[in-house]
Amino acid sequence: MNTIDTPSAPPRKHRNLAQGVVAYISESIRNGALSPGDKLPTESEIMRIQGVSRTVVREAISHMQAAGLVETRHGIGTFVREPPAAPTLGIDPATVVTMRDVLAILELRISLETEAAALAATRRTAVHLQQLRTALDGFQEAAKSGGETVGWDVQFHLTIAQAADNRYFHDILSHLGTNIIPRSRVNSARLAQDNPANYMERVAREHEDIFNAISRQDPESARAAMRTHLGNSRERLRRAQELLEAGNR
Repeated sequence: MNTIDTPSAPPRKHRNLAQGVVAYISESIRNGALSPGDKLPTESEIMRIQGVSRTVVREAISHMQAAGLVETRHGIGTFVREPPAAPTLGIDPATVVTMRDVLAILELRISLETEAAALAATRRTAVHLQQLRTALDGFQEAAKSGGETVGWDVQFHLTIAQAADNRYFHDILSHLGTNIIPRSRVNSARLAQDNPANYMERVAREHEDIFNAISRQDPESARAAMRTHLGNSRERLRRAQELLEAGNR
């Protein structure tokens, strides 16, 4: 099994430490130091090599899981995944550029994820529930500290798709990647003319409503909570789009 070589010099300081760990492991995958199926070093080893905390390592792993680069097998470790097959959905995530594109993706997500949430409420396992809780806690901690929340947000929605036990939900959302989260493309809080902290708190509450419905295995409430969450995002962006278009006339 391949391993990551320990650098001879101290690791470069990154503004975002978790992203630094992601970049470090991703480069090890690209240069062949880690191959598909290889087990990543332990959290302790990555902490030592990169000079970061356990929380930073776990956040980095969560980002990589959301991106489909690695998978964690509980009680065993985290492993490099096979590279995804060439896209066959006819949707190129690189073309999601304008606000209209983001709105279109939201409309697609509403149709997909409301049903995925309902299915997840009836099919989820205790493991899925724990993964959702981990993503929510990570999201809230990052929001409070001003850190990056997109990775946790993606992980939350992808886990719901997994819990639906229909691989096509997960395949489509994974293909879209971080484009499923509007603020990965636009400043949602600013466009909604809202305080960033208030905006993130509202998103967190909407996530909790979805989680609670799935936890108590209530498919109708899960469907409604997901529709509310995504519908609120769409409405905020739609109003912002109208204001921008009015200002350009």
